[in-house]
Amino acid sequence: MSGVHFDSYTEARAHLKDLLDAAERGRVATVRRDNRMTAFVDRERLRYFLASVSPSGARVVAEAGGWSVFIPGLPVAADGATLDEALDDMIVALREYAEDWQDRLLDVPNHANSWGLVQLVTLSSDIQLREWLVGPAS
Repeated sequence: MSGVHFDSYTEARAHLKDLLDAAERGRVATVRRDNRMTAFVDRERLRYFLASVSPSGARVVAEAGGWSVFIPGLPVAADGATLDEALDDMIVALREYAEDWQDRLLDVPNHANSWGLVQLVTLSSDIQLREWLVGPAS
């Protein structure tokens, strides 16, 4: 099976299994609606790709008897008495930012480019986000 493309929502709905099968296999799967084309992508493939092309750039700093985690350029930071607490707090902060972005920030000019981050955060488990922030546990 090669990639699949449907020229209308109605046609795609009638062939939904083919569309999902293609996406799950990593094949190109698209649907045209009016003048727009939408691609369907397997969740884990998209999450893996976003994580690999968008390193977190997180900074972890020991200070004042605790730890701080921040990502330069993002309005997200976290603190904790231990590194694990700071990372847990950062994961919560990232999830809150992703929710705020989807609710009200996606059209705000200085947040519009956070689409990839929001997708990555939403598609990732806490363990995957921790690894994205500081690398795999040794």
